[in-house]
Amino acid sequence: MAGTTGGAAHGRLRGRLGWGAGAAAVVLALSACGGDGGGSLEDVELQAGEGGMMPPVAPADEEGTTTVDADGVSMEVPEEWEVQNEGGNLCLTPPGQPACAYGSLQLLTGAADQHPQDWPLEGEAYAADDGWADNTDSCRSLNTAASGNIDVEGAELTNPAEFFVHADDLKSHHAVWDVSCVNGDSFEVRMWFLPVSDVLLYVWSADPQHDQVYERAAESMDTTAHGD
Repeated sequence: MAGTTGGAAHGRLRGRLGWGAGAAAVVLALSACGGDGGGSLEDVELQAGEGGMMPPVAPADEEGTTTVDADGVSMEVPEEWEVQNEGGNLCLTPPGQPACAYGSLQLLTGAADQHPQDWPLEGEAYAADDGWADNTDSCRSLNTAASGNIDVEGAELTNPAEFFVHADDLKSHHAVWDVSCVNGDSFEVRMWFLPVSDVLLYVWSADPQHDQVYERAAESMDTTAHGD
C-alpha cells in the first residue's frame, strides 16, 4: 500500500485511490505557480490571484476525482479543485480561493534544475531544518502570507529520514517542517521530493483541513511516463 515508510529503495506498484469527504475552503493568496518561459521556481512569489491557463485534464477516474498531468507525472485530485498550469508546473487550488492560495498544492517537474540555487537538491535541503524553501525569510502563516513582511524565527524538520511510497512504487524523501514566525504565528510546510527524477510535490503552507487531499494526491502520484 502506498504511504509513509522508513525504507529507501525504489520500485514500482500500481493503484487508484478514492477520496474522503470534501474539506472546507480556506483564504489568503500564497504563491503563483511557475514563472515566465521556463517556469523557474525563483519566480514563485507570494502573489494573489496569479495562475496559468487551465491544462487539459482526464475524465474523472472515480467519483469526485480527476487525473492531472505535468510532463508525464500524473496524480489524482478532487475534481472541484482548480488547476493552474504554467511552464509545465501545476498548482492545485481549493474551490473558491485565489489561484495558488494558502493551502494549495504544487507539482513541479525539473524542480532543482529550474532553480538557480538547485533547491531543494543542493546540500540535501529537503532533509535540513532550514531547507523548507529557497527563501526562508518570510512567514507564510494564514494571517501573514499575503503581507510577506513578517520574519521567520526558526524551523524544525519534524519527520527526519522519512520516505513515502507513491503509486509507481518510487519512494520520495518526505519532509514536514514546523516553521515559527517572530509574531508568534506558525505554519507547516510539506514536501515529497524525488532527487533522481527531480520531481517535487510541495505545500508551501498547509491547511490541516486538506490533509486527506495532500496525502492521497501524494499516494496517487505516478512518474512512469515522465521523461519518455
